[in-house]
Amino acid sequence: MNKMNCRKTNPRLTSLISLLKTTSRENEVNIWRDIADRLEAPSRNYAEVNLSKINRYAANGETIIVPGKVLGTGMLEMSVKVAALNFSESASEKIREAQGECMSIEQLISANPKGSRVRVLR
Repeated sequence: MNKMNCRKTNPRLTSLISLLKTTSRENEVNIWRDIADRLEAPSRNYAEVNLSKINRYAANGETIIVPGKVLGTGMLEMSVKVAALNFSESASEKIREAQGECMSIEQLISANPKGSRVRVLR
């Protein structure tokens, strides 16, 4: 049997995984390594989190990271910062309407390299 060597071809994703691993080593923070491991998995295993789940498990003013895509099903009743690989249009619109903030994972790493007070939702 011929085994194929599967590698990520998306340049943004490969640089993000590299950045996550580097930040994890430099700051001795395991959360970034965990996110990198999740993003190295096949994309069919990425998290798809609805706003209703964020609303259920997040507290007001909290920072949430989703190693995948945030979807717009449900309502968001609090102001939260959400970092994710991708956002649906309706999700980003609803987060902004609730005075929340949508950011990329790269932006979260530069703002909070220690990863303190960050909750992972999957």
